[in-house]
Amino acid sequence: MDVKKDILWRVYLSFLGIAILGVVVIGKAFYIQQVQGDFWTKMDNSQHLKYLPVDAERGTIYSEDGNMLSTSVPVFDVYVDFAAEGLRAKNGERFNENIDTLSLCLSNLFNDKKPEDYEKEMKLAYKNKDRYYLLKKKISFSQYKELRDFPLVKLGRNKSGFIVVEKDKRINPYVLLANRTIGLSRDNAKNVGLEQSYDSLLKGKTGQQLVRYMAGNYMPVDGGEVEPENGKDIISTLDTYIQDVAETALMRMMVGNNSLHGTAIVMETATGKIKAIANLGQRKNADGTVMKDINGNSIYDEDLNYGIGKATEPGSVFKLATLMSLMEDKYVTMNTMVNCEGGKKNFYGLTIKDSHLGLYNELTVKEAFERSSNVAFAKLADQYYHSQPSKFINHLHKFRLDTLTGVDLTASSGKPTIKKPTNRSWANTTIPYMAHGYEELVTPLHMLMLYNAVANNGKMMKPYLVSAIRQYGVEVRSIKPQVLDEKICSDETLAQLKECMLAVVEGEHGTARIIKDSSYRIAGKTGTAVTALDNRGYNKGNKIYQASFIGYFPAEQPKYTIAVVIQNSRESKKVYGADVSGVVFKEISDRIYGSYLSAKKYVAANTVDSNRYNYLGKKDDLNSIFNFLNLAYTDSGSSGSWRLMQMQNTSCVLNTLPVSTSTSGSVIPNVVGMGLKDAVYLLENMGLNVTISGRGRVMNQSLAGGTNFTKKQNIALILN
Repeated sequence: MDVKKDILWRVYLSFLGIAILGVVVIGKAFYIQQVQGDFWTKMDNSQHLKYLPVDAERGTIYSEDGNMLSTSVPVFDVYVDFAAEGLRAKNGERFNENIDTLSLCLSNLFNDKKPEDYEKEMKLAYKNKDRYYLLKKKISFSQYKELRDFPLVKLGRNKSGFIVVEKDKRINPYVLLANRTIGLSRDNAKNVGLEQSYDSLLKGKTGQQLVRYMAGNYMPVDGGEVEPENGKDIISTLDTYIQDVAETALMRMMVGNNSLHGTAIVMETATGKIKAIANLGQRKNADGTVMKDINGNSIYDEDLNYGIGKATEPGSVFKLATLMSLMEDKYVTMNTMVNCEGGKKNFYGLTIKDSHLGLYNELTVKEAFERSSNVAFAKLADQYYHSQPSKFINHLHKFRLDTLTGVDLTASSGKPTIKKPTNRSWANTTIPYMAHGYEELVTPLHMLMLYNAVANNGKMMKPYLVSAIRQYGVEVRSIKPQVLDEKICSDETLAQLKECMLAVVEGEHGTARIIKDSSYRIAGKTGTAVTALDNRGYNKGNKIYQASFIGYFPAEQPKYTIAVVIQNSRESKKVYGADVSGVVFKEISDRIYGSYLSAKKYVAANTVDSNRYNYLGKKDDLNSIFNFLNLAYTDSGSSGSWRLMQMQNTSCVLNTLPVSTSTSGSVIPNVVGMGLKDAVYLLENMGLNVTISGRGRVMNQSLAGGTNFTKKQNIALILN
């Protein structure tokens, strides 16, 4: 009996404990649901709900004549969720049935891996249940369309695990045309050019999308989106024809003269609009050496904005500022006589020379400007401003040569430097040297503004690169020409300055008489400044020359003002302003005049072209061309079907390429100089995968000629 009571007591006690536990559980559940319900609901949402940014479409940059200079195209990043339920259903039956065919399709589409490599990598990622495996970045829209029809991928996101993220890629349809001015829009680095200056307008406003995490994926929540506001379009002042003309003329001179770098800026005289700005510098290898083409010529591209961002000693083009100051203070007229002392004079222990010694003594100021006498302008400036230097500096300030240009483009090194008497480096020789373009630093755009003001009857205009802002095709803002100074000098001074600048081109002893034209008149000034190579001093072994020409045309009613500044190298055969920059100016002005200003179509003079023309191509094709044109040629090639053609005047020679072009070999040929069709034909027949960028002939290749390669290896060609 006692045993029975003991057992019952234990049963009752256990039942009571279970009942109490049940009450506690029910009470806790009620407390969590009713009292803490809002808290846990918010906690749950915070872990499963979040806002994802939705990028706005970046605006497009257009030229003023309506061409697209920079725009965005869609590219796609492809990821795979190898833990997706649909992909792993039935022990991965769907994955295993499609992986081999999918790998083959991916290999054929991207040409970067073998099918077995794709299969091996994806099987490993499947085994590891990688949730966000990166398969390929930045594929094109055409590749994406093809990818959507591949095995497994076409089953949809839930069954295949494939995730495609759309992004925008910024491209310049004209590739190198005004590339440094238009600039770059980059995700991982600071923007440059107009892309930087107008970034806030171009990028628009980012939107938001509310998403919920469900079944391993973030799914959009209806009604939880904030639409992005697409960026506005920028209408630049650039003219694609004038830009192309400027770049072509500049490139031709720099390649032929082996120059270091140069710039050509074309400004609309009445408005200050920059219609073209070309900037070319030598392209460098990783070790700092200059890239060369197959003929040993330097390769150039737009590496820096030399016209706006690089201040240098201007040389003799600065004499316009000196002469304007002297005339405004009534110290001289263009008929004032000055003794040039045979072109050589000592100033406080330092000697200043003219480029041609002993040819003249007494000259008028106009003749001294025409001949570009350094001694004459050093003497005049020293005579009148030595004891009152601030008077000269104040003139330079009025001409805005010590002030940022205000152009709507940032340039880190474009700040000018004009010495003041309070500077520690000021010396007795400063005024004489400043007078003919030394001991001051200004950009080509600074000098262009001054010359443009003379052409514009004394009205100095602010240079600018953007004329309008548009949104969805509707103009929302118009940028008008801005006057910086209504009159930089008197009409009397202007008239004399224009006479002096005409004499430089048309005078018997004018330094730019080689660019005189019978169809229209040009006025301007040459400059040849001695500069130090790599800042290593001005001794004979290190000094090089900067050639400049700045002027306007037609002289009677100026429409355009152009500045051309080129830094020559020690190997340059031509160094003087007229021979180098003047020739570039003339080619640009001829093309603009013939296309935009002349009543009759411009026809270039029939002169003998003494430049050597080089081309690479198939021997049979070249033979057909010469036979059709009835031109004689010599084939010096010993073997093979490809030839290097070299033509000068009417003499033409075909030579065997220096690197083998046999399609059965393992050595990469040098295709620099070839047309695209020939280059692709040759390289693809050798088993290489070719990618291209740009238009025109091949200017660079990623794999150097003469090196070994393997089948299916990638090679990139840059055309220009």
